[in-house]
Amino acid sequence: MTRSEFEHIAPRLRPLMVQVALDFFGSEDDAEDVAQEALLSLWRYCEHIQAERNVEGLAVRVAKNCCVSWQRHHSLLDTVPDESPSDSAPALSHSPHDLLEAKEVQETLHEIIARLKPRERELFEMRQIEGLPPNEIAARTGLQKASVNVIVCCARKKVFSELKKILRR
Repeated sequence: MTRSEFEHIAPRLRPLMVQVALDFFGSEDDAEDVAQEALLSLWRYCEHIQAERNVEGLAVRVAKNCCVSWQRHHSLLDTVPDESPSDSAPALSHSPHDLLEAKEVQETLHEIIARLKPRERELFEMRQIEGLPPNEIAARTGLQKASVNVIVCCARKKVFSELKKILRR
């Protein structure tokens, strides 16, 4: 399939992917982000997709895989406390070792985010840290919502990729 053919069918695939992610998460914002990531995945490999293949089925499968990956990444981030242990009373359910490890992961995450390009970092922080929806980020920055989604998605991939590399050491 050529990129031109993909661009022609992408508007038909996006609602399918959004619906899969919406069913998975129940959140429109997360569903939009996952659909954007899934479309990017298909875009990268569209020239390897055979024309006779059931592209809608493939799109649904890619969206499901992105949902699972998204959930894994977010569950990893959810294990990192928002405040450093020294700033708050230690949780009774966590050992000092767990708290130290979580603090190290949090510091590493902040270092990785600091290495993003300035625009990527700005949009990533607005979306992931401040929790702003893409349409509000677009309104604040003057960018198109689709551009916000793409930039945040790419920044998120960079952050998670770097974090995975470091955590595997």
